[in-house]
Amino acid sequence: MDKIAVIGGGLAGCECAMQLAKAQIYVDLYEMKPDKYSEAHHLPGLAELVCSNSLRSGELNTAIGVLKKEMESLDSVLMKAAMQSRVPAGSALAVDREIFSKLVTEAIEAEEFINVIRKEITSIDDPALADYAKIVVAAGPLASKSLTDSLISKIGNQRLYFYDAIAPIVSRDSVNMDVAFYGSRYKPEDDDYLNCPMTEEQYFEFLTELKSGERVVPREFEKEIHFEGCLPIEEMADRGDMTLSFGPLKPVGLIDPRTEEQAYAVVQLRAENKEKTSFNLVGFQTKLKYPEQKRIFRMIPGLENVEFLRMGSIHRNTYVNAPEVLDEHLALKSDSRIHLAGQITGVEGYLESAACGLWVGLMLAEQIKGNELPAPPQETSMGALLGHLREKKKNFQPSNVQFGLMPALKKRAPKRIRKELYGERAMELFEAWRSENIK
Repeated sequence: MDKIAVIGGGLAGCECAMQLAKAQIYVDLYEMKPDKYSEAHHLPGLAELVCSNSLRSGELNTAIGVLKKEMESLDSVLMKAAMQSRVPAGSALAVDREIFSKLVTEAIEAEEFINVIRKEITSIDDPALADYAKIVVAAGPLASKSLTDSLISKIGNQRLYFYDAIAPIVSRDSVNMDVAFYGSRYKPEDDDYLNCPMTEEQYFEFLTELKSGERVVPREFEKEIHFEGCLPIEEMADRGDMTLSFGPLKPVGLIDPRTEEQAYAVVQLRAENKEKTSFNLVGFQTKLKYPEQKRIFRMIPGLENVEFLRMGSIHRNTYVNAPEVLDEHLALKSDSRIHLAGQITGVEGYLESAACGLWVGLMLAEQIKGNELPAPPQETSMGALLGHLREKKKNFQPSNVQFGLMPALKKRAPKRIRKELYGERAMELFEAWRSENIK
């Protein structure tokens, strides 16, 4: 009997295990929690979201919105849980992360073909893994040093890493509502976000302290490389005085009801749970030391006496040079029994990682049945992500899903409708691929 080991109960591992189980293939899913936690995890359940509670846009003129639809059409366990645990966030899909984890954990543990083993795997050569037909390493971006070193022994020194930063979470009751107001950009009637307006003077005072605040220093043996899509707020500030006001603090579309005018800058807070008792600071991923976060972020109007439920933090994300070390099945070129899934492959983002795990599960299920499952066309979101992992580059870096990873449109189109055309093409080609290959 073919049996597969999946190492890691995060987003990619859960999607991979569930797709295999639905094909009636037995899976042992190894998860080290609750016996051991990484520096960023704290919930005992599976599929814990650690950076943000947002799964980003659901619009079909965005590649991530298309990816959601593709995953839903493949019966994604995470998309089901996300829709059940959704919290208001405008056109974005944000979730109550505790409910989300609980729902995924319950679904995985209820599946008869999945055996969840609460044990840390520290080496790919662990004797416990000897008899599996396939091993899927979905340990995530915070894979332990011992497991990472074991992986390096298989692939050589083509290991890369970058730093990822987490935004703080604050209590809603501690926000000064005499200053803060509800509203979304361009939709002032919505109440999905809390907004803290700044005058020009307040903005530059905040900027000065943000730039000079004491930061966490990386360990001596690690070079500091940040992923461009998740820069710490202070790193963005270092790039220019107006970077924040044209970025996460842009005031466009937000009218302060006290003045009936647009502020110079606006800090947005997004709901963390359905009850809206906690909010995260949008775009405020940070590597400031904890006392500095409290001092500097309380300079924001409306947050003068705010209670921090979780401080921002910084951690290292580990990933491989996928085009160099992985084949088209995301197996190690040096050992085809071992597959990687999720962020460790070089995709970036919650759903991108989950989609990668989903694909590996589908593909392995077909392999075990003696079939070959072709990758979705690169014009689709899932196909574009897999293509990114195959394309050799001088400086391979993680990537979110984006239309730029897809082939160009084969017809001229006005810029204002180009994204819609990318989305329509992706959905059409994905449905054709699914109908032909997924029975």
